[in-house]
Amino acid sequence: MDRHEAMRLQLRGYRLATAEILYRLPDHPSLLQSFVWQHYDLHPDFPVLRRFLDHWRRNIEARLHSVRVTRTGLITASGYQSVDEVIQIH
Repeated sequence: MDRHEAMRLQLRGYRLATAEILYRLPDHPSLLQSFVWQHYDLHPDFPVLRRFLDHWRRNIEARLHSVRVTRTGLITASGYQSVDEVIQIH
């Protein structure tokens, strides 16, 4: 997704949602695995995340344990900071 599409979604009320999905593999049910999902979605119903989780339940053998969701707020002028230079040190 390019930055223009991200801005269009934000103008329509979408915010970046992050979900930490804990699941169990059929071969190792005593272990919890973690998967992080990020996409623009609508609060509070999260229809994009729900479609993803429905797909998971139908097509992936790993059993869902729990899902924790956070989302970003609206980007405002005070939350934006321009960066003039980036220095990378190896």
